[in-house]
Amino acid sequence: MLANISKATTLYLTPILMLASLFLILFAYLAPALMLHGQVSLLTVTPSSALTQPGSTQAADGPSMLVGMLGSCSKPNNAAGLTCTSASISPHYNTSVFSSNTPSSVLAPPPTIAPAFLAISLVFAFSFFVSFTAISFKHLMGKAGGLWEKPMVQRASAWIGISSFLVGLASFLIIRMYFGKAADDFNQSIQGQGTNGPQLIANTSNAFTMIWIGYAFFSVPVVVSLAKLHVLATK
Repeated sequence: MLANISKATTLYLTPILMLASLFLILFAYLAPALMLHGQVSLLTVTPSSALTQPGSTQAADGPSMLVGMLGSCSKPNNAAGLTCTSASISPHYNTSVFSSNTPSSVLAPPPTIAPAFLAISLVFAFSFFVSFTAISFKHLMGKAGGLWEKPMVQRASAWIGISSFLVGLASFLIIRMYFGKAADDFNQSIQGQGTNGPQLIANTSNAFTMIWIGYAFFSVPVVVSLAKLHVLATK
């Protein structure tokens, strides 16, 4: 029974986790400029009196901005609709909805190399998903499955997986620190203006949660692939 559970986990659950990982990371990468415009972002700037009037529970109305890897979406007030910039690996964030005393200069996009590395990582992650799934189901492919039984192919798949995992995770960790500092600098600048500052607050957002869950899922097929590689090496 334990052998059957182990086999089912490796053959069926692991590819599903990898597919879920791809979707989560891809959605976090594309939002909000291309999809999930008002729902997912790396950083948000929203109306709030928490920084200018500490302890106040009064609701605030004003401009908002959602920032992503490829662009941003913004609106001048709570009732308005979002307007998004064109998606680009060298995005321009639209900060025109903010007043002149808003420290919008700290809300700059990360260096172009970051989204470029992440795009490459996603391509390799998709390649790993295809090869890992093919290796898992090679016994159902007949003669075509012989290709995926070759140690060289399995070794290449494992290296693609671990490379994509490490490059993508390291890039997102750097981006998390980048946007975390941007949010801190933004909030400190508003606090420094006292009651005359704009009623805004910046926070890192839910895209990072999606990313961490995605890479937690990604780690499972990577570990399985490396375990298979270890077994091949000891034969």
